[in-house]
Amino acid sequence: MTIEIRDLRPDELRPWLEAVETAFGEGVREERIAGFERIIERDRMLAAVDGDTIVGGGAIFSLGLTIPGGELPAAGVTAVGIMPTHRRRGALTELMRRQFRDARARQEPLAILWASEGSIYQRFGYGLASLSSTLELPQARGVFRTKVEPEGRIRFIDRDEATRIFPPVHDRIRRETPGFITRTAAHWDVEVLDDPAWRRNGAGPRFLTVHEVGGVPEGYLIYRIREDWDWTGFKSTLEVRELMAATHRALRELWSFCFGVDLVATVRSVLGRPDHPLLLMLTEPRRLKLTLADALWLRILDVPGALTARGYAASDRLVLELTDVFLPDQAGRWTLDTTGDRPRVERTEAPPDLALDITDLGAIYLGTFAPSELARAGRTSQITPGAISRADAVFATAQRPWCPEVF
Repeated sequence: MTIEIRDLRPDELRPWLEAVETAFGEGVREERIAGFERIIERDRMLAAVDGDTIVGGGAIFSLGLTIPGGELPAAGVTAVGIMPTHRRRGALTELMRRQFRDARARQEPLAILWASEGSIYQRFGYGLASLSSTLELPQARGVFRTKVEPEGRIRFIDRDEATRIFPPVHDRIRRETPGFITRTAAHWDVEVLDDPAWRRNGAGPRFLTVHEVGGVPEGYLIYRIREDWDWTGFKSTLEVRELMAATHRALRELWSFCFGVDLVATVRSVLGRPDHPLLLMLTEPRRLKLTLADALWLRILDVPGALTARGYAASDRLVLELTDVFLPDQAGRWTLDTTGDRPRVERTEAPPDLALDITDLGAIYLGTFAPSELARAGRTSQITPGAISRADAVFATAQRPWCPEVF
């Protein structure tokens, strides 16, 4: 039987949720539906339908993505799943085609997502565009190598005050950090500041703190305590939900706060920067147990639209020969010219300097990987001598990309 991909109808949210949650091995939680309805974009939801039955689907958030030198609209792909009874029948492939077509119609040159499995989405041209870090260390080992007197103060605030204070701090960091995405007021309310019991996963309530210097917010921290005691005493963990610092002093003092909360044995943080600053700040960086994992995956839907919007670190003219099996209209030879006031990207018949796949272009686009790293991994071919080094210089970025939230 043929599986149809179509727009979700107004009365189909529950069966859509049931199908997608089944694909992820979960069930629909009643307490999550109201929040989901507030943040989802109903006109960007697709259903995979077998006859009259919804058997899967996917959705998109309309996001702004910070890129080197600017920001671009991006299709934030989310909640993609096909029920186990209907896999291996082409439904996911057709869903991807439809999402890409809709994103291009909205003039979104990029699609981004967090992958349940990276092997799935590379088939459709997504490249590994950012990494994230997890750390876990004994609180007593959170000792800074240099002693500095605090310059600001940290105080607890309520949700209403956080609604006013946190977004400007986040935006200050977002504007200068590739990989960050925009947040709507509803997203802040539902995904960041709301604290339902089901989201705690056995831990305590969420605490909200702000770091200020002269009354001006420079950072904030959202955390919980996961209590654990036995006859020997406390073994509790402080779980950093989100730590945002617009200045170095805010960064240091917020982490110092984490390392000083009483009755805590361990500090744990997820979705951190891949180049975590604590590695250079602590006396014992090994005790961080820092690990890296894939984070944001990026699909370039419009090669000239994506490349001309980006900033570059060197002036040069490179001819890229791209392969793109899923969107063949993006394949072929492209000239990237960064010698003028604005980058130019055009079709060309000139001999190529580099040959790479669309997934490789996605991997270097935000600056997580350099072309030379792709070459060492056998992912790209240098055709013109010296082209890899030239491409490294062109695509270099001032800081590593970081996407601190899953969507």
